[in-house]
Amino acid sequence: MQTLANWDGGPGPWILFFPLIWAAVVIGVVTFLRRTVGRGRRGPWRTMGDFGPPRDSRPTGDEPIALLGRRFATGEIDEDEYWRRLSVLDEPFGRPGKGGAA
Repeated sequence: MQTLANWDGGPGPWILFFPLIWAAVVIGVVTFLRRTVGRGRRGPWRTMGDFGPPRDSRPTGDEPIALLGRRFATGEIDEDEYWRRLSVLDEPFGRPGKGGAA
């Protein structure tokens, strides 16, 4: 019975490593291209499942001013209400000389 290790004139057991080496090369190239090519669009913090069209760069709505602007844009509030609320949101807090804590 001839085994792979004692096969006369054959490639020997190292032939089994060729598919592993090629798989490592292909995975390395794909990983390198994903990290370098897509970096310009979305930054370096892409996840592996983050493929598809670029996401919208508008604020997510967590900021109060962005939420106010979105409410004004959809017609929930009128212009006077928008400017009144925006002036309150833009006020700096803790100004000295207003009688409050500095």
